[in-house]
Amino acid sequence: MARPFVIEVAESETFLEKSLKQAKTGFRKERLQMLWWIKTNQIRYRQEIGERLGRSPATISRWLSLYRQGGLATLLEEKKAPGAVPQIRGEVLEKLKHRLASEEGFRSYGAIVDWLEQECGLTVHYETVRKLVSHKLQAKLKVPRPRSVKPSPEAIATFKKTSVSP
Repeated sequence: MARPFVIEVAESETFLEKSLKQAKTGFRKERLQMLWWIKTNQIRYRQEIGERLGRSPATISRWLSLYRQGGLATLLEEKKAPGAVPQIRGEVLEKLKHRLASEEGFRSYGAIVDWLEQECGLTVHYETVRKLVSHKLQAKLKVPRPRSVKPSPEAIATFKKTSVSP
């Protein structure tokens, strides 16, 4: 059997239990569960934790190492990938916002794609433009649409008089 490990959990049982109940993601729940098991002396071996959580012993060792280095905050820190740098940014984004806010606007997202290529020298996909304009900027395309005009009561009366009755 694996050798016992010694780790001092600084947080109280009640704090860990409360945090575990309030945890919203599996990421946090697994790690808090591990600490709670250690604190309540339910686990004596690293391998036991791995078996209960369905994780490899190497993962458990990495988690415990994070906890030793920086405590609970370091153990529960979720790192996010930075993502790609937006193609439309800075001065080009400001020009686009200004044009969308103007009376002229754009007739379609395809027109925006063409405008970006001609005016700013950017080749951007249609879907990228659509998501940027509709979701991030929450702007509407300024497309003049024909409006229906309600006829006046006099026009309706005149129409009724001139229509043929059976």
